Amino acid sequence: MIIKGRTAAFLGAVGATLCVRQAMRRRPPGQAALWERKNFEGGVVDLHAGPATALGTAAAVAASPALPGRTRAAATLAVLAAGACGTYDDMAGENDPRRGFRAHLGALRHGEITSGTVKLLGIGAAGLAAGALLKERPVDKLLAGVVVAGTAHLVNLVDVRPGRAAGTVLALGAPGVLRGGAAGVLAAAPVGAVAAVLEEDLGRRTMLGDTGAHALGAGIGAAIATGNGRTGLLLHSAALVAAAACGDRISRVAGAS
Repeated sequence: MIIKGRTAAFLGAVGATLCVRQAMRRRPPGQAALWERKNFEGGVVDLHAGPATALGTAAAVAASPALPGRTRAAATLAVLAAGACGTYDDMAGENDPRRGFRAHLGALRHGEITSGTVKLLGIGAAGLAAGALLKERPVDKLLAGVVVAGTAHLVNLVDVRPGRAAGTVLALGAPGVLRGGAAGVLAAAPVGAVAAVLEEDLGRRTMLGDTGAHALGAGIGAAIATGNGRTGLLLHSAALVAAAACGDRISRVAGAS
């Protein structure tokens, strides 16, 4: 049942992602220009991979009979909320030069709510809600929330060149898929979703954007949280907090240069 569950989640995510990708290619919501960006080389690519992988991952998790109801609800909530916050940032924060947590929280102290602040608080809240569903004890709930939100941030942090976010999802998700159990089923969904768009991402025809990076990261984070006890949660949380602090510093230095 577990092997079938992993396979079904993987293939379901591939199929759902490709369907959404094709639908957006034929008729993107709003104007087509809303979903186009210049990449690091100056070429124009679309953002379709973001909503496609977010919805593909969420659909595969929500439809999986191999997962307990609370686990399905937690992961689906985390993926959709992270994807929604990422979409808001993709649409509203395109021209905002501020980078890093400190810059956005500084703006909040002065009464300005930036798209980055919405993303930070929204994904943090969704992570905590998911953690509350995934674990029983208060400390474990908190740590699981940090893992879910922190992994979403980590995948977005490395999304600076084609294939880097996708590669991170595959690298983080593979151990969970191989491990099996509910964590394996959860990990198979974002791995399948990113596999569906990997060739186009590497080919510089589409990009995950904040939408896809955060949604995929939240899905992987839910899998990690599900498959670990308190010690594992502590280690993952510490690593993710350290990565976030380092990334914030790099973002501020890059933004100032």
